Amino acid sequence: MKAMILAAGLGTRLRPMTDDRPKALVEVAGHTLLEITLRRLNKFGIRDVIVNAHHFADLVVDYLKKSDNFEMRVEISREEVLLDTGGGLKKAAWFFLEDPSHEPFVLHNVDVLSDIDLDRMVKFHRENDALATLAVQKRETSRYLLFDEQNRLCGRRRGREPAPEIVRSSEHLQALAFSGVHVISWRFLEMIEEQGAFSIISSYLRLSGQGEKIAAFRADQYYWRDLGKPENVAQAAQDVERQVVRL
Repeated sequence: MKAMILAAGLGTRLRPMTDDRPKALVEVAGHTLLEITLRRLNKFGIRDVIVNAHHFADLVVDYLKKSDNFEMRVEISREEVLLDTGGGLKKAAWFFLEDPSHEPFVLHNVDVLSDIDLDRMVKFHRENDALATLAVQKRETSRYLLFDEQNRLCGRRRGREPAPEIVRSSEHLQALAFSGVHVISWRFLEMIEEQGAFSIISSYLRLSGQGEKIAAFRADQYYWRDLGKPENVAQAAQDVERQVVRL
């Protein structure tokens, strides 16, 4: 199985920590976010990873070279212009399409820390024959994904927008927070129609509206923290010190 780490963002919410480095090289308890994510993927048997890079991309390349890629195969997908989550994956699609086994793959944000069980998530994805499976939790967020009682994606609700965007009708919708961890079927790569820079959620919504199964994997019991702000990074370091979560 392969994976992609989304790490190209500017990390503006992390300033001043990202004034001289990409967010992938911000540290928690002495370990970079990129190292933490790579070792986490390695723990679940993933040895082939592609990382997209834009902000201080050369620092990412040099860091991986000095670290001997943490004894993994790590490719870099450079983005001269930021492509967002969907455009970034589309540019890196070759990395997954070269695999004749047609295995599903993991897409993982670099700026989240969690102990979500990827083995269980992949098993859930396979058992449900989903096009994509998203790790979600019941918690407060500014952007919700909406799922029906069968845990299928039906829409989203963003910020202060007066009405949600609905692509599949359902009498009972549950609003859940996405955790930045996906398991995706290789078929999805051949179904992307969007161009340029775009959010992968837009693709998911379009395809769900066409009848494809975009499933929710409930990850409420797992540790999860967004590392997009300096105070969150500091809190994560405290969580590691107290062994609330292990790196």
